[in-house]
Amino acid sequence: MAEENAAVEKQFSIQKIYTKDLSFETPNSPKTFTLQWEPVVDFNLGTNVEHLEDSLYEVVLSVTITVKSGETTAYLAEVKQAGIFSLGGFTEQELGPMLGSFCPNILFPYARETISDIVARGGFPQMLLAPVNFDALYAQHLQQAQQSAGSETLN
Repeated sequence: MAEENAAVEKQFSIQKIYTKDLSFETPNSPKTFTLQWEPVVDFNLGTNVEHLEDSLYEVVLSVTITVKSGETTAYLAEVKQAGIFSLGGFTEQELGPMLGSFCPNILFPYARETISDIVARGGFPQMLLAPVNFDALYAQHLQQAQQSAGSETLN
């Protein structure tokens, strides 16, 4: 009887981390290399979660960097850094932050390194991405979802 009342132990483990997709384009080379370097960076993040089976989830962090020098696109770099995570004993409310914030936070350094490496190999100055506060992004995502749900019920 005491075993039935015992709290379910939470378990988290990383099963695999891998690069799912990688793209690098320099649409205006070699002309780009002859222009004065005045980079303007556009940085986009996205996540996708897929429930694989039982307690296994794939989390994919998409990072897209578009850099222009003046009006000319110098390069576009995109990486989809993925991981398979095992999460057991978590409630539905706990799974959201784990999959939407904690797991992407684990994946980001790998994506950051991949972007830095591919940009340098492309002949450009190293691109070091600043740290990202995934907790704040997740909270913002929840707030936007609540606002859009609220506006749909008003219509």
